[in-house]
Amino acid sequence: MNPAAPASPHLLIFAREPALGRVKTRLAAGIGAETALAVYRELLALTAAAVAAARVPATVWLAEAPARADPRQCLPEWPGLPWRVQPTVSSLGGRMAEAFREAFRAGAGRVVIIGTDCPGLSAELLRQAFDQLLRHEVVVGPANDGGYYLLGMRQLHQELFDNKAWSTATVLPETLADAARLGLRVAQLPSLQDVDSAQDLATWRGR
Repeated sequence: MNPAAPASPHLLIFAREPALGRVKTRLAAGIGAETALAVYRELLALTAAAVAAARVPATVWLAEAPARADPRQCLPEWPGLPWRVQPTVSSLGGRMAEAFREAFRAGAGRVVIIGTDCPGLSAELLRQAFDQLLRHEVVVGPANDGGYYLLGMRQLHQELFDNKAWSTATVLPETLADAARLGLRVAQLPSLQDVDSAQDLATWRGR
């Protein structure tokens, strides 16, 4: 590889198959499972459009094996993208770390992970994340609930995934504190709103 060439990018997408009763359970508690599934399909479409427009190599990592798909074929929600099933690790951090590890093993030099809960995610933000990794060891997209909608790095830093209370407001500050202890340069993208609850949905619709 040309030493002057930018390290190759790869995008990891953590997602679920859009199946009734299996997605957006917190949201479903407030608006019902069928409406929550419709919202999730909308979020998937927005995320897939941003990914397609960003034009970076990507892999979809599903929380569970889909019941209706041939592993040799692309999923209808993610045309053109290969997919994998997340490893059977108990914590979200462990599953994310393994996805990063596999991307680096495959030769990627700048790896970014996203979920499918953030309607404000855009192709421009994805491109910004990969650009920031040319000058920083870590890039993070803060979510308004205290977590993050995006995390990227140039090599695996396992400490960023360890000892986190996932889906709580402590995730982002603890991740930034870990990065500071490791002496890592961190770039932060604009804060965005995740849609996890009925109140989040009302806020999004209100905009």
